[in-house]
Amino acid sequence: MTQDEQLSNIVNKIIPSDAMHAKWLNSLSMMENTGARKISKYEHPVHTNIIVLKHAAEEARHAYYLKKQIGKLGTEECPDYSYPYLLAPIESYHYLQMLDVEACRYLKNKMGLEGRALKHGAYLLVTYSIEVRADMLYGIYQEALTKHSSKVNVKSIILEEEGHLEEMQRMLEVFDPKWEELAADMCVIENRLFQAWVSAIDKIDMSN
Repeated sequence: MTQDEQLSNIVNKIIPSDAMHAKWLNSLSMMENTGARKISKYEHPVHTNIIVLKHAAEEARHAYYLKKQIGKLGTEECPDYSYPYLLAPIESYHYLQMLDVEACRYLKNKMGLEGRALKHGAYLLVTYSIEVRADMLYGIYQEALTKHSSKVNVKSIILEEEGHLEEMQRMLEVFDPKWEELAADMCVIENRLFQAWVSAIDKIDMSN
């Protein structure tokens, strides 16, 4: 079974259960919010361009939008991002934290970067790999939502994530002429962490 097929099977089992679906949306919201907070932390107090500001704002909006979608399920569950309100909470939190750590380790070993240059490179590579993943994840999720005639939809997020990916490609081209090699290596790292997250969710009893 491919990763796409595994994820499709998972979301098609989650959507019919409002309780599981709420936790799924909350988990995605938490990840988007974590991304927004990481971008804000990365921002330079003076030298911050409009693309970074736009990206931080849109990630925060995605977190809010996904949280609001829970209301369409007719449930008031998931008031915050505490473990009981997430699917595979440890892996959900671990995914983005370890992406940052491993990106910094990779750039330090590969290019000898440090300080602000290291933070900038990690921001570009982590964001790029997440946008590639978002394109896949939200596409499969929306397909399942349509199939189940769900009131929930993530079409607006898909459009914005596609724009983010194009912006990150342009920024990576400026960062390093061999950016495609760096990005490919980062996507391998991301894929390992994402698969751990998917596998953890796949083990959950969806009948609860």
